[in-house]
Amino acid sequence: MSQRIFGVIGWKNSGKTTLMAKLLEEFTRRGFAVSALKHAHHSFDIDHPGRDSYRFREAGARQVALVSPKRWAIMHELRDEEKPPLEEVLAHIAPCDLVLVEGYKNAPFPKIEARSSRSLTQDPLSDDDPHIVAIAFEGETRTNGLPGFDINDIGGIADFIADHVKLSPQVSEKNDAQAS
Repeated sequence: MSQRIFGVIGWKNSGKTTLMAKLLEEFTRRGFAVSALKHAHHSFDIDHPGRDSYRFREAGARQVALVSPKRWAIMHELRDEEKPPLEEVLAHIAPCDLVLVEGYKNAPFPKIEARSSRSLTQDPLSDDDPHIVAIAFEGETRTNGLPGFDINDIGGIADFIADHVKLSPQVSEKNDAQAS
């Protein structure tokens, strides 16, 4: 993987999504172009019955693109295909400075494990995953020698991630585009 990728993983109710959103805000505030990828274990739909795009998918379209003045999206129906591997999904993400990924617990890229007192009934994921390079926690926890951060220390966590993936203001895609 040539992109800079860093993941946020954890058990249900560990604060993963909140941490992801705060990190996205922080990196964006710092001037970086950041993309987000979320792995869902359940089915989801971004379309609604009765809408034109829904009707196109129901009629058999493999891909439906929605375009408006504010955003665009492409929906890809898997039909009888297997869920694509992470590398294939990443290939569809436009160039950016950093891709933050929520989920994909078993994928081989650096991750921070989110832990909360609400999720501490589960065993730490870092015990079995060498790609977990830090722990973000609420309350107290053991980190087994990994760097540990209060889950609300967004600046500190962002600094750690930037250092880990060698992200500096000089490499920002946004800055490169503005210089042209």
